[in-house]
Amino acid sequence: MTKGAMGARRWMAAAMMTCLGLLAATPAQAEWREARAKHFILYGNMSEEAIRAMATRLEQFDGSLRYLYGKPEIDGQESNPVTVYVLPTVSAVRRLYGKGGDHIAGFYQGRVSGSVAFTPMRSDEEGPNALQPQQVLFHEYAHHFLLGNSQVAYPAWYSEGAAEFVGTARFEREGIMLGVAAQHRAYGLLDAAKLPIETLFDSSRRKLSDMETEQVYGRGWLLTHYLMFDATRVANFNRYLSLLNQGKPSIDAGNEAFGSLKQLDRELGRYLGQSKIPGMLVRFERLPKTDVSVRVLSAGEQAMIPSRMQSDRGVNRNTAGEVYARASTVAAAFPQDAVAQGWFAEMAYDAGQDQAAEAAADRALAVKPDLQQALLYKGLLHLRRAASDKSKDPARWNEARSWIIRANRADPNAAEPLAVFYSSFRMAGERPRESAVNGLERAFELVPQDQGLRFMLASQQIAAGQIDQAKRTLRPLAYDPHARPDNPAATLLALLDSGNQDAVKAALAKASGEGGKE
Repeated sequence: MTKGAMGARRWMAAAMMTCLGLLAATPAQAEWREARAKHFILYGNMSEEAIRAMATRLEQFDGSLRYLYGKPEIDGQESNPVTVYVLPTVSAVRRLYGKGGDHIAGFYQGRVSGSVAFTPMRSDEEGPNALQPQQVLFHEYAHHFLLGNSQVAYPAWYSEGAAEFVGTARFEREGIMLGVAAQHRAYGLLDAAKLPIETLFDSSRRKLSDMETEQVYGRGWLLTHYLMFDATRVANFNRYLSLLNQGKPSIDAGNEAFGSLKQLDRELGRYLGQSKIPGMLVRFERLPKTDVSVRVLSAGEQAMIPSRMQSDRGVNRNTAGEVYARASTVAAAFPQDAVAQGWFAEMAYDAGQDQAAEAAADRALAVKPDLQQALLYKGLLHLRRAASDKSKDPARWNEARSWIIRANRADPNAAEPLAVFYSSFRMAGERPRESAVNGLERAFELVPQDQGLRFMLASQQIAAGQIDQAKRTLRPLAYDPHARPDNPAATLLALLDSGNQDAVKAALAKASGEGGKE
């Protein structure tokens, strides 16, 4: 689920439910804190020791993934951290998620405006096979990491299998153990009817039952584990990925790379029957040094954080107004709190309260002239007004862009101003400048996890006649295991293969109209 950077950037299809009640139940003496590290910002109503330890573990986990996959840092990634909100319980996370969240234990949204994750402090379940909050957070961050550090499209079974493989990471005295058995997938592996390997490899987008979906996770973990600890199997897997990314159907690619999927299935059965499976210890001395800073939120931020969480979760037409109404009282009480005013400017913008949004942005900038969020929303407000008026005045569009440029200068590696600058030309009905296209490409390099951004770049590539590049851009979305059955990326990819230009244009227009609402 994404929070797009443009037009409908905050309207979510899912209904929202308020989490104010759960926060009001917190002890009065408790304080919300922010922990900042290189790849993460954490917010939690917890002690300094607890939030520092959590941020440290997340950074160490990121380091273990970079070691495992041999992925160096991408310059500028530190300007686009994942924001993690730590709620008290799984039930609190589900209330915040809203409709459709009855069975989740945490969730993540990758987006150019700032990727976010929501995780509970403790689980509602007990026992050796219970899914723990750390596993959910690590699983979701693994998706974020792989999308952000690889240009390769992964099939659904590996996307989930790799996330499960590292999601069970266990912290030991010497380091982090990866590949720990996924006990929470035991039923799907041992007690249920086995998922045929052809179904596991099938990329046709047929709808799976709940049990089949469970086994994509479980058998995906098993197959990933089986392939990870043998050089020949790794080579076969890389051959499979190469064929898949050349456009070969997954089952055909699997049979060619592995020799026979049926034989691979038999080998998997024997592997599962082992009394002991291997693991991989990544020693702490192999990981980068972790630097975490912790602060107590200001009084204005403390009061605004419940609304900020709902806002960051994503809002629709109805809930945007509800969040705005609640936050208005807080904003009025803390006019000198730049961060709280910046948050409120975003909430007011989402609710269509442009006058209040601009006033909040101005208050924030009066205190902190280089606050990127306030600068960005000043620009977004000017862009929205110009687009609403269907302005053809270049000076008016340039004035709006001047705020986006200032936001970019506040942090040149932040992805959202780059994406908004490119989008401003589309809003104006103008051909994007070369600098805007370069900015879009840089934004995608920094935050390839945003689906709307992928579509935007693919659209630009198609317009420029860069069809092969557009296909590579779209493939990770086409294989997304969480995409709906009528996956627009898969549809567009097939149309590009067919060469039907009119159909490609229609599919792009439809996808652009739906962007940010999912």
